[in-house]
Amino acid sequence: MTDSTTVPRSGPAEGIVAGLVRLGLRPGWTLLVHASLSGTGLEAGLLREALRAVLGPGGTLVVPAFTPENSDTSPQYRDLVAGLTPAGTAAVRAGMPAFDPLHTPCPGMGRLAESVRTAPGAVRSVHPQTSFAAVGRDAERLMANHPLDSHLGEESPLGALWRADAKVLMINVGFDVCTAFHLAEYRTGAPERSYRCVIRGADGGPEWAEYRDAALDDSDFAAVGASFPWRLKHEGRLGGTFARLFSLRDAVDHAVQWMTEKRR
Repeated sequence: MTDSTTVPRSGPAEGIVAGLVRLGLRPGWTLLVHASLSGTGLEAGLLREALRAVLGPGGTLVVPAFTPENSDTSPQYRDLVAGLTPAGTAAVRAGMPAFDPLHTPCPGMGRLAESVRTAPGAVRSVHPQTSFAAVGRDAERLMANHPLDSHLGEESPLGALWRADAKVLMINVGFDVCTAFHLAEYRTGAPERSYRCVIRGADGGPEWAEYRDAALDDSDFAAVGASFPWRLKHEGRLGGTFARLFSLRDAVDHAVQWMTEKRR
């Protein structure tokens, strides 16, 4: 492990860098970050650059860049059309743009995710609903494969992060949004369901695609996280909020055990 004294500590992000180092973050790591910056006093661009400064040129910063609003089988879509007439619903559906990994924003993922997605040199996986964005040494390799029927399974970037022994940093959010737990659903034989979303057709225009994949369910993730052993987490303050750092592999292994015992 590289000594933390080698991490740059000057510039506008100096205080954030120091907080990340105190939390346990080290150069060279592959890091998946979940963050909600509202009310924290943390600015997305400064946080992104502080994370990159600590990770250094050998590290990789990854964020979820999900776009569930791109689907008519998602809760977000159902909320959007709730109360509309059939004609109004049809109009909404007809106006939904095709997913474009280079330009489609991920508004529900927060300001840090958008900051990473739009950063110079950033790479985004191509899944129209559960893409990831990454910047750093291994960004292209980690984002390279993301088949339509593997939202968050072994063949997705999440599986690649597990194989890379990535770490997870959660800032001002709880385990109820811990994406790593979804990989455990695949490993414990989650049932499948149908999904539909808008992709680019052969002519470049919008086209609906339907496929089957695991029925993802995060309704018990807070309970999964509540029993995550304390010895496997580093917790502390970052800016004006709470942060938590842990191994993605530890989180998945714990969730597999929990789901095997509790969901069945």
